[in-house]
Parts: sequence; C-alpha cells; structure tokens
Amino acid sequence: MAYHSTLKKRIKNNELIGVEYVENYLGSNSRLLLYFNSEPKIRPILHHKIEEYKELLENINTKFEQFTKQISPVQF
Repeated sequence: MAYHSTLKKRIKNNELIGVEYVENYLGSNSRLLLYFNSEPKIRPILHHKIEEYKELLENINTKFEQFTKQISPVQF
C-alpha cells in the first residue's frame, strides 16, 4: 500500500514527467510506467491498478509528447 501512496503523492507534487503503457514489461505482463524527475525515476504499475491512477493522470500536462496508442493522459 505504501508503494501506491508514495507514487500518488509524487504525482500530486508535480514530479511526474511522463507516462507510457508497455505491453511486455521485462518479459512480464503489461504495465503502466510512470516517469518522474527524481529517483526512482521509473515506477511500474500493474495493469489491475491502472484505474486507480486514471483521475490523477487525466489533467496532467507531461513533458512527454508521444504516448503509445494504448494509453494517453485522458483515455485508458
């Protein structure tokens, strides 16, 4: 639980700089990758947890200009 609480707090603190959906993450199932401006810079989110992040990510303007076809900051 602390993992997700910490990530959500970092998002609210404007540390998030990008989001990417990856179908095959390190040989495993799909993940939502959150990119932050400080360490740890990349944090994976399991597919079944993505819905929890939807509201937080809807109105975020990121520095990344490209997102995969499967995900964007507005639609999941």
